[in-house]
Amino acid sequence: MKKETKIIAGVLAGAALGAAVALILSNDRSGEMKDKMSEWFSDLLELSKDKLADVTDQIKDTIANAKA
Repeated sequence: MKKETKIIAGVLAGAALGAAVALILSNDRSGEMKDKMSEWFSDLLELSKDKLADVTDQIKDTIANAKA
């Protein structure tokens, strides 16, 4: 797949996910779904931060080894 195709696919997938979340949250009267979604996104963000830190460490190690 070309780089541009991947970018377009990612943008479309994000837009579809955003629309689905907006529909779910707009129909939720009790607020329970909003709480669940908020917790899920918080967990996802935390996991993403951890993964990014791991990748950053790997890149730093690779660069340090390449210089040596």
